[in-house]
Amino acid sequence: MSVGLAPSGVKAILLDVEGTTTPLAFVSDRLVPYARAHLQRHVEQHAAEPEYARLLEQLRGEHQRDREAGQPVPAISEEPAATPLGPVLAYLDWLMNRDRKSTTLKDLQGRVWEEGYRRGELQGEVFADVPGAFSRWRAQGLELGIFSSGSVLAQQLLFRYLSAGDLTGHLRWHFDTAVGPKGDAASYHRIAAAMTLPPQTVLFLSDVVRELDAARAAGLQTRLVVRPGNAAVRERHSHIVTETFDEVD
Repeated sequence: MSVGLAPSGVKAILLDVEGTTTPLAFVSDRLVPYARAHLQRHVEQHAAEPEYARLLEQLRGEHQRDREAGQPVPAISEEPAATPLGPVLAYLDWLMNRDRKSTTLKDLQGRVWEEGYRRGELQGEVFADVPGAFSRWRAQGLELGIFSSGSVLAQQLLFRYLSAGDLTGHLRWHFDTAVGPKGDAASYHRIAAAMTLPPQTVLFLSDVVRELDAARAAGLQTRLVVRPGNAAVRERHSHIVTETFDEVD
C-alpha cells in the first residue's frame, strides 16, 4: 500500500540507487555484464599506473582479510611485486560472483563504466518520475544526496549520462561504502555529520528494509520504495511505503 504523507521537517533527501532511482535490471543486466566483459582488459592496461597500484594494494588487503576469515579465495602472493594479474583478476571475479560490496571492486567497476559511458556504449537509466522529482524537491529548497554501494564515480556517471539529461546538478552529496556498510547505523550518523544536518531532518529513500532500519536507528526519517521489478518485501517493517516519488512532497 502506498501512503503519500509529507515528511515533517525534512531539509535533505538521501537516496539509494539500485531499485530506488534506477531499475534493478539496468544494474544486473547492463552494468555488471559490461564490467565483467571489460574489467580484465582495463586492469591490464592501467595496472602500472600509481593510482591502480594503490587500488591493487587495497585489493590485496581485502583478499588477506577474506583468507584469514576462512573464505575460499583464489591464492594471491603477499609480495606485491610478485603478484601476477591473473590471480588478482580471479579474485575480482570471485568478488563479483558473490555480489560483494567491495569498495575496491566498486572503484574499479566505476572506472570501467566511465570508459563505456564516454564511448557511448552505456547510458544511465532512472525511473520516469526521477527527473521531475529532483527538480521539484530542489525547487522546494531541499538538498539531495546519494548513498549507494556503487562508487561515487559510478553514481555521478549514471546521473550524468541519461537520455533525460544530466541530473548531477541536483545532487549535492555522493556517498559510497567508504563511509561504512549500508546496513550499519553508524554509516548514517557519518552521512548526517557530513551533511552538517541533524539526522531527523534527513529523509532516506530505499527499497531495502535492512538499510532503512539502520537509517532509522541513526535518527533519519525513512520511506520504503517499491518499484516494478523489485523483489517482494518479505520482512515485517513499519516504514511508510511509496511506489513513486510523486508521493513524497
